[in-house]
Amino acid sequence: MIEHKILFTGSVGAGKTTAIQAVSEIPVICTDVLNSDLTLGKEATTVALDYGEVSLGKTERLRLYGTPGQERFSFMWDVLAQGALGLVILVDHTQTNPLQDLSIYLNHFKDTIRKTACVVVLSKMDASRPPALEAFTEMMQENHMVYPVVEADVRDRAQVLWILDLLLVQMEARL
Repeated sequence: MIEHKILFTGSVGAGKTTAIQAVSEIPVICTDVLNSDLTLGKEATTVALDYGEVSLGKTERLRLYGTPGQERFSFMWDVLAQGALGLVILVDHTQTNPLQDLSIYLNHFKDTIRKTACVVVLSKMDASRPPALEAFTEMMQENHMVYPVVEADVRDRAQVLWILDLLLVQMEARL
């Protein structure tokens, strides 16, 4: 069995756990605990990782890892990034400054991004609220990163599978 490690990272509440749960063929391993930071606006938060799997036929499998969103757990970001062949950066568009949120992950994962496939996903997208999708694409270009920036509902299995397809196409192109 050939296995590929895919990493889901991004801001708190952007949907990393939800995306993995939407597509995993096994019960997702979650390390959620009661949230002690009331500013996050959610009851539970991931403190170590999420893990799920998706089969690609009978011979390949995607191992899906989700990072904690809080920067105080960034040491886990580095641990989980080791060996990743693809990176999904989720950004919650409803946050105060989603471009700044994206910047945090682009800067932290810049070495991983340059060596792997990457897709930036805007979750909870509100087209009437700035910044527009184009602003995220421009930020990627300013950082000399030419990867897809898309909107998606990470609760929807088909949309998360589409995101994984975008990663796989890039991975194949690198080979």
